[in-house]
Amino acid sequence: MFSNLSNLSQGVNTAFIVILAVCFFFLIGLTIVLLVFIYKYHEKRNPVASQIEGNNSLEVLWTVIPILIVIAMFYYGWTGWKPMYSEAPKNALPIKTIGRMWNWHFEYTNGRKADTLYIPQGKPVVLDLISMDVIHSFYIPAFRVKMDVIPGKNMSIWFIGNSPGIYDIYCAEFCGLQHSAMYTAVRVMPSDSFDKWYNDTTATTAGTAPGAAATPALAGEKTYRTIGCIACHSVDGSTLTGPTFKGAFGHEVTVVTAGKDRNITVDEAYIKKSILEPNADLVKGFNANLMQTYKGQLSEQEITDLVEYIKSLK
Repeated sequence: MFSNLSNLSQGVNTAFIVILAVCFFFLIGLTIVLLVFIYKYHEKRNPVASQIEGNNSLEVLWTVIPILIVIAMFYYGWTGWKPMYSEAPKNALPIKTIGRMWNWHFEYTNGRKADTLYIPQGKPVVLDLISMDVIHSFYIPAFRVKMDVIPGKNMSIWFIGNSPGIYDIYCAEFCGLQHSAMYTAVRVMPSDSFDKWYNDTTATTAGTAPGAAATPALAGEKTYRTIGCIACHSVDGSTLTGPTFKGAFGHEVTVVTAGKDRNITVDEAYIKKSILEPNADLVKGFNANLMQTYKGQLSEQEITDLVEYIKSLK
């Protein structure tokens, strides 16, 4: 519970313990005083109510002591919070972190992309937090790391992962129907293992072993999972917040274009347009503005691979 898996853990843990100790002290103390008063001033033992006069010294005491306690709680809270907002070290590894309904996506400066956060052990990383739709909150409980991700606002947080392992990442801000499914993990790796992963340019986007060939459809499946399509578009025919991809290609659907219904056949051009302009030709019966554009986020090859994957779902 009181782990020190990141550089931020100790300050947050100390603040938590101090505040928890104060709460327990008053809970237990006041409960004892309450029971003593109930016993001592019960009607059988104190049939005539006593008039208690004011006591200036006591009043000063119970005013000053709570003030000092609150100041101490503020101090420990401040020392635990401040490092989260301090300037990141110059050698921190920048990682673009994108939150959208309902997944996390990570992009590295060398072009690597992942739906799991990979970081080197003992080295600072700075996350540039971006929301593509609504307010999210990036949260790693084990690291005591939490930061809101707000649309249109530049947010960032930096930290150091001290111990190798895999730790949960959640969204801590209710962000829609599948908020609870907005889950991934951070993998803290020894420096040599991370460098090998980071510099492995032979790894395919389809998630196959380094050097292994991947078909465009397999690469598209990886993209489908990595960028969050899986949260809204099923591949088994079930209906989520978006239309299913199963059997979609070549199928005729009714779309709403500029407020008017029209029938179209789902082809490569329509799929690509839907990725870049998701609300231009919206499948009838589904809500607008849930899906945001992927323009600038996906390469032409990734879009082509995704189209091939959808085509394969007959």
